[in-house]
Amino acid sequence: MLTPLPAEDWDDAARDALAATVPPERRNPDDAGNALATLVRHPVLAGSFLPFNAYLQQGSTLPDRVRELVILRTAHLHGCAYEWGHHQAMCRVLGLTDAEISSARTGVAADEFDQAVLDAVDELNSGSRMTAQTWARLGAHLDDRQRMDLMFTYGGYSTLALALNTFDVELEPGAGNDEFYAAMG
Repeated sequence: MLTPLPAEDWDDAARDALAATVPPERRNPDDAGNALATLVRHPVLAGSFLPFNAYLQQGSTLPDRVRELVILRTAHLHGCAYEWGHHQAMCRVLGLTDAEISSARTGVAADEFDQAVLDAVDELNSGSRMTAQTWARLGAHLDDRQRMDLMFTYGGYSTLALALNTFDVELEPGAGNDEFYAAMG
């Protein structure tokens, strides 16, 4: 439906939309990646959404592996190959095992806490809220701010998945491997 903004259409507004979250060397059509290059078709929206998304990815109080499990489960539930492709690779960098990554697809984890995380995402997805029981299970490992960040991570990445799916954003060739991420900086 939407392609990345063509190179000849990149202007200061497109680059400025990325300024708060993307290093200067990636604020261009060749290095931004398909998702960002598509989102900058609406610079005001991109400039507003991307700082929130950056908080979820880099500033959240969630432990990295929990954040990535939430994102992977969210990507799976929304059928978002783009999110899945990028974040399953991030999970590997963080040391998650194939079984832990697979649990984000199946919704069944060997670890009790991981299961609570997956259940929370499933409840948010199916009923737009977590049950008190799941909130309490998460509370054995996460404080209130972390549980809030978990919920907002689901919501933010759900929004992004809906956009990426609707716009038919394609996963970049090579995405999901270490060389791809090294090149991205």
